[in-house]
Amino acid sequence: MRWENLSPDSEHSRADAALFGAEAVTTRTFDTPEFRGITFHEIRARSVVNRVPGASRMPFEWTVNPYRGCTHACVYCFARKTHSYLDLDTGLGFDSQIVVKVNAPELLRHRLASRSWRGEHIAMGTNVDCYQRAEGRYRLMPGIIEALRDHANPFSILTKGTLILRDLPLLRQAADVTDVGVSVSVGFTDEELWRTVEPGTPAPERRLDVVRAFTDAGIGCGVLMAPVIPFLGDRPEQLRATVRAVAASGATSVTPLVLHLRPGAREWFMSWLARHHPHLVARYERLYAEGAYAPRWYQRRITRQVHDLAREYGIGPARAGAPRRVPAPAPEEPEAGVPTQLTLL
Repeated sequence: MRWENLSPDSEHSRADAALFGAEAVTTRTFDTPEFRGITFHEIRARSVVNRVPGASRMPFEWTVNPYRGCTHACVYCFARKTHSYLDLDTGLGFDSQIVVKVNAPELLRHRLASRSWRGEHIAMGTNVDCYQRAEGRYRLMPGIIEALRDHANPFSILTKGTLILRDLPLLRQAADVTDVGVSVSVGFTDEELWRTVEPGTPAPERRLDVVRAFTDAGIGCGVLMAPVIPFLGDRPEQLRATVRAVAASGATSVTPLVLHLRPGAREWFMSWLARHHPHLVARYERLYAEGAYAPRWYQRRITRQVHDLAREYGIGPARAGAPRRVPAPAPEEPEAGVPTQLTLL
């Protein structure tokens, strides 16, 4: 593995200065059900606060990512490419070879205390999920949040993980002294789609329970409706079901984001698509013929549909700061003589 290529800026690209040396790596495996088949590479990093490249579309400049690789195993994850910088596989290797920056909290605290740091916003969960299963063992996020709280430094977290609820008391403390943004990623509520494209994540409904918990705690929580997956999760009835569930959770906002397929992720996703939905391969090749992003007309259509539904359910842009819950519809009475279908889930 080329550990020496992991540089301060290589969350997004290569650079010369090494973030850590090979002698700083400890490799571990754990024979427990939740970690079976997963290898952890524990490293003592030299830097943990990363500047986002100027050409990035991200609306923030600084990130903290305590992990590389992700057991969520989302087949579309755009961060897969970063594993290639270490000569690690961007497919199954990304899902099972997890790099753990064990000294991330102390590095962050040191950076926040430096004279050169100006208290800029720090985003987390932008590369891989900081509340993936590994966090249950390594517990890096409490120290990270404590450092941000103690320096009253604004920050945001994006996650698919329910483990963030463990740190809710710390996040409330931080919210008392600085701006804290929390968003949960729920691209769809279709359970069959979830099981195949996000096999290592909590179910969408469990993620929406996180939104409910933050709302009850007085911390506004938005939902990043990402990704909206063309031809698999973009039917009008699917979009409606997802937006309604988001509204019912008390989310402050819902922001749609159409699937994008960067190098590394594109190859893995298309391989998965060929196995599970071969009839869609040609349609995807046409839709993404111009690059990593779907055409603007398609993105605009999805955004318009989701925003219209959000307004209908009371979480449109005009009410973005006002959490609101929408009661679930009452079950319809079956017509006389029509049997009722039962379900186990």
